[in-house]
Amino acid sequence: MAGTRTVILEHDRIQRKLRRIAFQVYEGHVGETSVVLVGVAPRGAKLAMRLKAHLEEISPLKVELHELALDKDAPMKGPAKLGKGDVDLNGRAVVLVDDVLMSGRTLMYAAAHLVAAPLKRLTTVVLVDRLHRTFPIRADIVGLTLTTTLQEHISVELGRKDTVYLS
Repeated sequence: MAGTRTVILEHDRIQRKLRRIAFQVYEGHVGETSVVLVGVAPRGAKLAMRLKAHLEEISPLKVELHELALDKDAPMKGPAKLGKGDVDLNGRAVVLVDDVLMSGRTLMYAAAHLVAAPLKRLTTVVLVDRLHRTFPIRADIVGLTLTTTLQEHISVELGRKDTVYLS
């Protein structure tokens, strides 16, 4: 049946997963006074914004938020752009956030862009991990691990009601 979409995560479960991810980020950075959240545009950036709110609620961490824009289909064709101006990541604990991890290409290129600066630490976070790696990268913190076929598609819709679909 073409066009059929199955709800994998509904709004309330996504919010619980984001809160749990926030606790995991805090637990992993308990010795830090601040962290830099970098969300891969567009949906990773929205998730990072929500994660920031949870972190500020549950921890004393000072949370800085930035968006990383790159072409997800052809990340090598154009430059990745971090933030709206000068973003200093030297010696900082950085958390890279994206919505879905499949081949690892986007996360790999995003991480490569970030580690061009001498980071103190880089942690990777995804809402859904599909386990179809073609690049040698993994997510340190995952909301949901889901085994799918290559033909199946995961779509994350973020708005007033967040939903993750499998089609």
